[in-house]
Amino acid sequence: MEVATEKRARTDQLQRLWKQYRVRPDPRVRDRLVLSLAPMVKFIVYRKVRNVPAHVEVEDYLSVGLEALIVSIDRYDPEKGATLEQYAWTRVHGAVLDELRRQDWAPRSVRRWERDIEKGVQDFTGVHGRRPTRAELADMLGCPVEELLRRRGEIARSDVTSLNAVVMSEDDAEVERMETIASDDERADPEAAVLRADAKGRFRAAFAELPEREREIAVLLYVKHLTMAEIGEVLGVSESRICQIHGKTKKKLRTSLKDEDAALFHLVA
Repeated sequence: MEVATEKRARTDQLQRLWKQYRVRPDPRVRDRLVLSLAPMVKFIVYRKVRNVPAHVEVEDYLSVGLEALIVSIDRYDPEKGATLEQYAWTRVHGAVLDELRRQDWAPRSVRRWERDIEKGVQDFTGVHGRRPTRAELADMLGCPVEELLRRRGEIARSDVTSLNAVVMSEDDAEVERMETIASDDERADPEAAVLRADAKGRFRAAFAELPEREREIAVLLYVKHLTMAEIGEVLGVSESRICQIHGKTKKKLRTSLKDEDAALFHLVA
C-alpha cells in the first residue's frame, strides 16, 4: 500500500513538473524531469544489453535512451491517457531496441538460438547443479549435437568482442578468448619448438662431421651471405668449384639426417 502511494505521489509530482515546463519551457525544469526519469533509462538499457553480445558499449545506449527521454518530454500529450513516465518508458524502450537492431549484424535466428542455448544451460544447471554436456544440451534443445556445434559457431562468428573477454572452453573451463584462437605461427607451438630444437641439434652434429673446407664454404654462404663467386675469390678457386663442393655438402647432410629429417634441412640450410 505504501509503495503504491509513493508511486502515485511520484507520478503526480512528475505531472506537475511537466505542466510547469509546458507553460514555460525552462531548460532547468526540463533538466529536473530528465534527472527524475534517468534511473528508468538506466534500468531499461541494462536490462536489454545483457541479452546481446559483449561488444556493445553501454554508454552508447544510455545516450540513445536519454535522447529519447528528452524527446518524449517535449512531445508528451496527457490527453492521450498515459502518464509522462509511461509515455517516456515506451519511447526509451523503443529507441534502445532500434539501436540494438541497427548495430547487430547477426540474423535474428542466430540471436534466438543464442538465447535458447543460454536458457537451456541455465535451466539444466539449476536442476542438476552442473553445466550440461553437449549431448545433454542438444537433447534439451531437441537437435543433434552437430547442429548445436554449428549454431554455436555461428554465434561465435557474429560476436565481436575483446580478446580478453572470458569464454567457456570445450571442457567448460573459463579462459580468455585469445587463448582459444589457433595460431599459424609455428614458433608459438611448443611441440613444433621442441622438434625444431631437436632437428637443429642433429643438424649441428652432422655439420660437425663435414671436412673443414666444406664447413668454411657453408659458413661464408649461409652466415656471411657471400655469393658463390665471392667465396671463390676468397678461397682462390672458381665459382663452378664452389658450386660443386656446395652440392656435395648438401648431399652429405641429407644422407646424414636420413629421409625423415630431410624436410627439416630448409630450417638451417
